Amino acid sequence: MAIKIEEVLQNRILVLDGAMGTMIQRHSLEEEDFRGKRFKNHTHPVKGNNDLLSITRPDIIKEIHALYYAAGADIAETNTFSGTTIAQADYQLEDAVYDINYQSAKIAREVADEFTAKEPDKPRFVAGSMGPTNRTASLSPDVNDPGFRAVTFNELVIAYKQQAEALLDGGADILLVETVFDTLNAKAAIFAIEEVFEEKGKKWPVMVSGTITDASGRTLSGQTTEAFLVSLSHIPLLSIGLNCALGAEQLRPYLQTLSNKAPFNVSAHPNAGLPNEFGEYDQSPEEMAELIDGFMQDNFLNIVGGCCGTTPDHIRMIAEVAAKHQPRVIFSQSSTVSSQ
Repeated sequence: MAIKIEEVLQNRILVLDGAMGTMIQRHSLEEEDFRGKRFKNHTHPVKGNNDLLSITRPDIIKEIHALYYAAGADIAETNTFSGTTIAQADYQLEDAVYDINYQSAKIAREVADEFTAKEPDKPRFVAGSMGPTNRTASLSPDVNDPGFRAVTFNELVIAYKQQAEALLDGGADILLVETVFDTLNAKAAIFAIEEVFEEKGKKWPVMVSGTITDASGRTLSGQTTEAFLVSLSHIPLLSIGLNCALGAEQLRPYLQTLSNKAPFNVSAHPNAGLPNEFGEYDQSPEEMAELIDGFMQDNFLNIVGGCCGTTPDHIRMIAEVAAKHQPRVIFSQSSTVSSQ
């Protein structure tokens, strides 16, 4: 009988993997790699569409998952950050969305099962990554027309529902609604997920991870960390957390807020510091692990990993640090979350 992630979380801090894009960039891929045979005659350029590689270069995606699991990751995210029809419209690949998500989950599932078979006492899990899309339901992209929206709630629900179905069909253990810059987008994703659960007659754990976009301490749509938490606290989440935009040092005060108030597990997968003038991330694995060690000493976390700029070396050191600490204790919802 498979071990449930909820059971493992009671005993130790779980480690999420690091950046998929950072690892893909190391391969210096060209247009032909992204096209493969299936999309050889596609009329639109597809270079840079990393999600497509789950179909055209599954060997690379499989290798990346294996490197992260070998480094100590308990959870791998599927290669599906842009795996909605809304995001894939940029490449005119809406018709490929189901296959992108299904194949991505299938690849991660195969690698997870291989590692679990070798180490049954350290089961590996697959989190179906559901990114924010490249549109926002709360804000207008046109400063001259504040009431305009580039996407509707219902359109987001339809797109996320297709993605969630395919990820679960492919073998995902968890659904991770991540890099949330607009909570309304996240609510659409969760609404879609709940519809899928109802239709399948089964529920899977759901993680949500928001993004504090700058030093203002707010999401792009203007919510504070506590408001973000309150907006989603009616949903029985496996975890709520923060990722991307900031490094571990800058993320600390916002994680403390979640740790103090969240009735769920708390997660963090920060960037490897802030980007330099070339858009690259310079923070070493040692520096990042030391900062994250401070989070754990203060009992902020239940799940930890890395976002932009992180590699298996970062995850290895984070996993070593995580093994030394006990997971954060979860408080009851009634005593911690208030709409005041």
